[in-house]
Amino acid sequence: MQLSLVLPCYNEEEVLEETAKKLLSLYENLIELSKISSHSKIYFIDDGSNDKTWDIIETLSNKYEYFSGIKLSRNFGHQNALLSGLLTVDGDAVISIDADLQDDTSMIEKMIDQYNNGSEIVYGVKLNREADSIFKRTTAKGFYKIMHLMGVNVVYNHADFRLLSRNVIDHLKEFKEVNLFLRGLVPLIGYTSSTVSYDISERTAGISKYSLRKMLSFAWNGISSLSVTPLRFITTIGFILFISTLGLTLHSLWVALFTDDAVPGWASTVLPIYFLGGVQILSIGIIGEYIGKIYLEIKARPRYIIEKTI
Repeated sequence: MQLSLVLPCYNEEEVLEETAKKLLSLYENLIELSKISSHSKIYFIDDGSNDKTWDIIETLSNKYEYFSGIKLSRNFGHQNALLSGLLTVDGDAVISIDADLQDDTSMIEKMIDQYNNGSEIVYGVKLNREADSIFKRTTAKGFYKIMHLMGVNVVYNHADFRLLSRNVIDHLKEFKEVNLFLRGLVPLIGYTSSTVSYDISERTAGISKYSLRKMLSFAWNGISSLSVTPLRFITTIGFILFISTLGLTLHSLWVALFTDDAVPGWASTVLPIYFLGGVQILSIGIIGEYIGKIYLEIKARPRYIIEKTI
């Protein structure tokens, strides 16, 4: 099989040469074992880096036949950079992996075996996350649980380390969404899938490019682009408040008509506030359902722009 490896890179100058060294050794071993064709490639996707990442990619490409590079015109974000690689490179199958190689590269051979056994998609699932901080482990577990509660079909503890067959990638091209969340899109394609489990490693160099703000933004993008549950939650709150206002309305009328406890003008002031407040929230929720569906359909901005390839 002709295998392509796709690695999104953003300011990875500190780790890129070590990453290339490990992947070169891996490819030579896989070719020797006749697991992959000698025409297989490793593609580094430069996501608008402002350090020497692209210079290193060019050097590697000139020095070794297995390395190629795709340079985006600016920073489009990890998911868009990853998609640009998946939809651009050749190969019978494509494996995506982060440039820091915290994912276990020895699983690539197992992914190939799963592919040869009929799996069109092979997910890399993190078994042990001890290399992550306590905060990251806790938030990651919470993220996957929330995604399931929101009705988003994601593979638990799976990030973007996966194998996709050419057939799956051809169908992935049919998804035109701009706000990408590939962990949720890939399971929607279907086809036979399997998993390989592994322990993550420490970064060999550099620091994670995902700040807390970016992680929260990524999580929200995943929820909002694949689920309208938050909008339905608003509708539910509006409906509960609407029912509550009916009870408060009846109570206010009872006090005003059948007791002497009513303050003059109180009923006429409170009733419209209660009633209209409930109606407005209910209405916003219903309108939000439709806006959510429109929002999911009409996004059509370019997801990435390729400046050059080598």
